Amino acid sequence: MDLIPHPRHVTAYSEEDGFTLTAGTVLAAGPGTEAVARWMRGVLGAATGLAFAPGERSADGVVRLAIDEHVPGGPEAYRITVDPSSGVRITGAGPAGVFWGAQTLRQLLGPDAYRRAPLGRGRTWRVPALHLQDAPRFGWRGFMLDVARHFMPKDVVLRYLDLMAAHKLNVLHLHLTDDQGWRVEIRQYPRLTEVGAWRTRTKVGLRESQVWDERPHGGYYTQDDLREIVAYAAERHITVVPEVDIPGHSQAAIAAYPELGNADVIDTTELGVLTSWGVNPNVLAPTEDTLRFYENVLTELLEIFPGEFVHVGGDECPKEQWQSSVTAKDRIVELELKDEDELQSWLIRHFDRWLAERGRRLIGWDEILEGGLAPGAAVASWRGYSGGIAAARAGHDVVMCPQSHVYLDWRQSEDPDEPVPIAHARTLEDVYRFEPVPGDLTEDEARHVIGTQANAWTEVMDSVRVVDYMAFPRLAAFAEVAWTPLPAPAERDWPGFERRMTTHYARLDALGVEYRPPGGPRPWQRRPGIPGRPKPGPPPVG
Repeated sequence: MDLIPHPRHVTAYSEEDGFTLTAGTVLAAGPGTEAVARWMRGVLGAATGLAFAPGERSADGVVRLAIDEHVPGGPEAYRITVDPSSGVRITGAGPAGVFWGAQTLRQLLGPDAYRRAPLGRGRTWRVPALHLQDAPRFGWRGFMLDVARHFMPKDVVLRYLDLMAAHKLNVLHLHLTDDQGWRVEIRQYPRLTEVGAWRTRTKVGLRESQVWDERPHGGYYTQDDLREIVAYAAERHITVVPEVDIPGHSQAAIAAYPELGNADVIDTTELGVLTSWGVNPNVLAPTEDTLRFYENVLTELLEIFPGEFVHVGGDECPKEQWQSSVTAKDRIVELELKDEDELQSWLIRHFDRWLAERGRRLIGWDEILEGGLAPGAAVASWRGYSGGIAAARAGHDVVMCPQSHVYLDWRQSEDPDEPVPIAHARTLEDVYRFEPVPGDLTEDEARHVIGTQANAWTEVMDSVRVVDYMAFPRLAAFAEVAWTPLPAPAERDWPGFERRMTTHYARLDALGVEYRPPGGPRPWQRRPGIPGRPKPGPPPVG
């Protein structure tokens, strides 16, 4: 049973014993499990050709779904019992637990259960006899998809939600705005998508590359598109967390509405949507008009995204324009602040309070710690562990996503054929040995680490094929880290995980995922002539 993520407890019975699903096997969906039953009929039914007709008993056995809040491990916990004579029983502590149990059943059925239609070979769908009990380590098991740098059509997002569900990941962090594009329809401000969603050309590779794609690039999601994405995610027990960047990474918004920028320093009417990459000096002006603008943006977002958290970015905000701006200097004096760093903190705290008043919570990259936060705000620690440690010690919830371990745009090996190699090599084994909770946190402090997340920044990922290559198989290793309570990194069973991956590659093949093979990139996955920015040796960890 090459399950990924590996369950907490599993007892397998005789290898000869098992239960075979047939055309006569019925599906009994207890109260609260109806959505999981729909998913099984739609997905497992399509792959197997079995009807999973409703029913309580059958001579060909039953797949029974039930909720029992006493299943230990929280609302996402589940257990599976497979009896050779009677069938399969999946019991979850809540609907999410039943759904994750159904995902495990899919793995038990074999790689062909990941296809969209049966292969027509008289396939026998046999489940091994076992008792399995499982629950996740973390409540936030996230994947960040950057659709601002390279727009990904709605169907790609829906596909990645299915891939996340198959790996028991439950938070999609959707990075919707940046200097290079604004991807969400805001009805009060139509120029955000009329202008801000499109750039004239795109740098191929990082800033030092001399290669350009001269085609215009862009796109955006209508509000109904996003409602569809949110609903599709909810059916898979995935929460979508939107990110709208404030106050840096905002040139696309300024291109659409120049008054948002520091017009007393530069001619903001001349700014277009950024066509290259890197930290950008064109940031929002710290004015009351800017606050009202983004309050209106967030008001529309809150109607679309019902989850607890809203991500406001807060990272990489150069202060040069503020240092030259009379408006910014006057603001610092008016608010009795010390400097431009405190001005950024004031701006973030404003939206922290604004969201809290509406029953939501702000989360931002670890720079938002500088200057202090309201108690309810959470921190995504990306510049290593130090920001997360500081946040946890200050009583803030933390999502650990250090670039040194789980930035999926970093290269996957030292192989010179890795496409557009960025930073240090982070192999599948490196990700498998990632530990989200730093050892120097006390037990009480460690409780503030509510989860972990892997981030796919798409500056050099210009198609879903490239995203697949960079995300997989590393996202499978990350999923196990996020779900399963593993031993200390050095004590983890890497050979065992590598063996289980042999079966998992067949699942990914059936799903059509263009992952990086263990032996290195296939010829068409390379990008000769496009320079990267590789760094030698292991990354610094701090």
